[in-house]
Amino acid sequence: QVHLVESGGGLVQAGGSLRLSCAASGLTFSAYIMGWFRQAPGKGREFVATISRSGESKYYADSVKGRFTISRDNAKNTLYLQMNSLNTDDMAVYYCAAGARPLSTTTSAGRYDYWGQGTQVTVSS
Repeated sequence: QVHLVESGGGLVQAGGSLRLSCAASGLTFSAYIMGWFRQAPGKGREFVATISRSGESKYYADSVKGRFTISRDNAKNTLYLQMNSLNTDDMAVYYCAAGARPLSTTTSAGRYDYWGQGTQVTVSS
């Protein structure tokens, strides 16, 4: 059974940083493209970042480009999201996702097969 477990969320002041982690089990982690999505109250799920199986290819939403960094450690079966210069627009539940499609990366939520339960990020102004 596949499990994706996010951690690292919490309360941070605007301008601060957080590092999210996503621990994967029950799958061959290096065989999956990985992504981060977020959902704010009353809004749909929004793409944040995606990373290829090797970690060489990365793609970001324009809203986080230059502030967030996605990375993965295939030896530890873990995905990361380093978030810097946080602002109130970044406040949401953050989800990690794993996809088995034969793609390098993908921004489409529908192309991911497994999802974590989410971790809350709250930014105070």
